Amino acid sequence: MGVAIRRAGAGDRDALARLLDEGFHHDPVSSWIFPDLEHRRSRHGVLMGAFLDSALDEGYVDMAEDGSAVALWMSVPAGKHDESHETGVAAIGVSEGEGGGEGEGADDGAEPDEAQSVRAAVDPGNERVEQIVRLLGAAHPADRPHEYLMLITVSSDVRSQGVGAALIGSVLERCDREGLHAYLEASSERSSHLYERLGFAFTGSTIDLPDGPRMWPMWREPRPLTAG
Repeated sequence: MGVAIRRAGAGDRDALARLLDEGFHHDPVSSWIFPDLEHRRSRHGVLMGAFLDSALDEGYVDMAEDGSAVALWMSVPAGKHDESHETGVAAIGVSEGEGGGEGEGADDGAEPDEAQSVRAAVDPGNERVEQIVRLLGAAHPADRPHEYLMLITVSSDVRSQGVGAALIGSVLERCDREGLHAYLEASSERSSHLYERLGFAFTGSTIDLPDGPRMWPMWREPRPLTAG
């Protein structure tokens, strides 16, 4: 099945935010962040839109031409990540002097860190928004440059048809050509096995959410190009 892929822009934002909201609404991690279903209905879309805005502003977003799938990516340099690029989620909703200064968890008179700012922008009363930022940031590799797959989702209408693999594969082909590594966090053991088929390998240590599910960090070495 051929999948027409293009780079998304600001004009695609609303449709892709809805697709992400629908695709991750019952995901184990989203369910942990927003355990109350009614609250999830009101705030989950805000979180997904913030992820999307971060990728549109600081990374890149690939989508199926027909709008059935979307993948959010960040190009992460080697070395110590700065505060606005530590993980994809770290850049969410953060602008100079915005949010979190008077929010719960911020020291009086101190500038909020990225986790506090994300929480202030997305769901100020929800400490799990802040927790997920810190846990993902702590696990994120910093020793080599890599392409970071923040999120990917496929419409239920085209699942199990290879659309997601084609969307990821277009970036992985570039990684192989340019000798780049890739990284992601699988939100279930089942999805980790799907990523293994694309060359990703479990790093060996899960991200264990407090009283919640596990995530599987996965790293991919660039594959040597075959002649011909």
